[in-house]
Amino acid sequence: QVQLAESGGGLVQAGGSLKLSCVGSGRTFSSPARAWFRQAPGKEREFVSFITSTGRSTYYAASVKGRFTISRDNAKDTVYLQMSNLKPEDTAVYYCASPGRSFSSYDERSSYEDWGQGTQVTVSS
Repeated sequence: QVQLAESGGGLVQAGGSLKLSCVGSGRTFSSPARAWFRQAPGKEREFVSFITSTGRSTYYAASVKGRFTISRDNAKDTVYLQMSNLKPEDTAVYYCASPGRSFSSYDERSSYEDWGQGTQVTVSS
């Protein structure tokens, strides 16, 4: 099992930036990738971004493409999500996830087995 711990959330004005971190421990990086999801109040948890184990390939939800950047530092067992030009609709709890054995698609919640506790991001207008 992989333990994931997110940090870096907070309150920011629209147009501002935040950088989230996800530190892994336990059986880290035996999984091929990491992803970020988010869940707003009253809504389903949705895909945000995905990065392969080497960091060479990244994918983004259409709603964040061009504003968010995912990266990783394997030496520190850490994945980052740099968020820029934040909008009120980005307000959510952001979760880091590690793929499970039933991985099928990078943007499907069911592909992920291990999750962090989440970090709150609030964007004021």
